[in-house]
Amino acid sequence: MNNNDFIVQVALPEHRVFAEEIVEEMAESAKARGTGIAKRSPEYVAGKMQEGKSVIAFHKDGTWAGFCYIETWSHGQFVANSGLIVSPKFRKAGLAKSIKEEIFALSRKLYPKAKIFGLTTGLAVMKINSDLGYEPVTYSELTQDEDFWKGCQSCVNFDILKMKERKICMCTAMLYDPAEKKHEEAKKFAEELQRKPKLYERFMRIKQRLIEKNKGGTDLKSMLLFLAFLNK
Repeated sequence: MNNNDFIVQVALPEHRVFAEEIVEEMAESAKARGTGIAKRSPEYVAGKMQEGKSVIAFHKDGTWAGFCYIETWSHGQFVANSGLIVSPKFRKAGLAKSIKEEIFALSRKLYPKAKIFGLTTGLAVMKINSDLGYEPVTYSELTQDEDFWKGCQSCVNFDILKMKERKICMCTAMLYDPAEKKHEEAKKFAEELQRKPKLYERFMRIKQRLIEKNKGGTDLKSMLLFLAFLNK
């Protein structure tokens, strides 16, 4: 199975019939990973389809395959590509990357001046983000909109986020800034992840130990230097 087996497009109002299935799969996926997500209702997802602010994927036989939607924060200054989900039967086919590329392009079209950001613990998502031009950043560089951070309350690591005064948590923050004409750091980071994926896994283990021992967190912008050090 490859990308030629799928159709990835901006979701249409008539696709709302898949909203309940999408929400259920989001919840099941988060449960399997042992993480939390900002819970969304089928009505909320259907609204994103109605507004033209989401991307949906189908297998060529018409089966729903994946989804992602756009959220805006701080009066449109920040954009998040949220709720990325791929149906279990279609995973490991490169579909997540295709969906991320499509929702990123849609975000740039609808909000050309906005900063696009995300929080993730997944190496695969970090690779995709890096290829798109995202860079690892500190939490202070993200939106400070309270409604966004309320979405973290359902995560198993929310107590850590509160304890660290929203300065760091287990997720890695990544940001695409359209004002930056060059994204050399993002390219370098993507290359490091591609060459030595186990280095990032080691970084996450060390980061987790530091946080759990209440010794403070590692500045996420130092991640590149840290990876380079481990690679010596």
